[in-house]
Amino acid sequence: MKNLASDTLVVFGRYARQTLSSKFQMLFGILMPLLYLVFFGPLLTDLPLSDTGSSWQVLVPGLLLQLGLFGAAFSGFGIILEQNHGVVERMRVTPVSRLALLLGRVLRDTALFLFQAVLLVLAALAMGLRAPLAGILIGFAFVALLTVSLASLSYALAFRVRTPQEFGPVINAVTMPSMLLSGLMLPMALAPGWLDALSHVMPVRYLVDAMRDAYVGAYATADMLYGAVVAVAFAAFAVTVGTRAFRRA
Repeated sequence: MKNLASDTLVVFGRYARQTLSSKFQMLFGILMPLLYLVFFGPLLTDLPLSDTGSSWQVLVPGLLLQLGLFGAAFSGFGIILEQNHGVVERMRVTPVSRLALLLGRVLRDTALFLFQAVLLVLAALAMGLRAPLAGILIGFAFVALLTVSLASLSYALAFRVRTPQEFGPVINAVTMPSMLLSGLMLPMALAPGWLDALSHVMPVRYLVDAMRDAYVGAYATADMLYGAVVAVAFAAFAVTVGTRAFRRA
């Protein structure tokens, strides 16, 4: 266990230094959610999107999970480039744990998207968001779990394809339906019954509902329980799949 922790920190440090050297990578990922916040948020200010909270308390949790959804899902691009340059092959001949090779990368991704999530929340607070501190922190936990899940699956997929041209369309085919059917922008309760029912097959839907409860200070709810269970189970499943992919690669 000690070796796993030290190996993970070594891998995390390597990729964290790469990220810190690229200010473009650190800040550009937040651009799309920030544009939604600035240009889409004011349109919803006076709309009754929820019985228990303001439109900002509905929109911001969705934008935070959108940040994790699109950012983490494309993490696998890095593995494809490393495979093409022989980096993965050189790492495989070292005694570093295969789980550490995954966790180090995933922790870097999680730290990056949490940093971007903090910036997004600060911008939302300046624009009118009001939410309890505990709810905001719970929201960050959900963003972290979603990032761990999707980054792990993204790396696993990257080992199954050979080029970015193959990887990109697959990710787009998964992320777009996930965004539309999870209620990231608007609550699925506003959708027709059949669409609302269909959305329940999307794990992100449960995280969205739980985060919106947290942002209005409702912590002991069924949605919060379902969201926590789904988030933890999804992360455990994804890390298992990702670890197997690194061992077989």
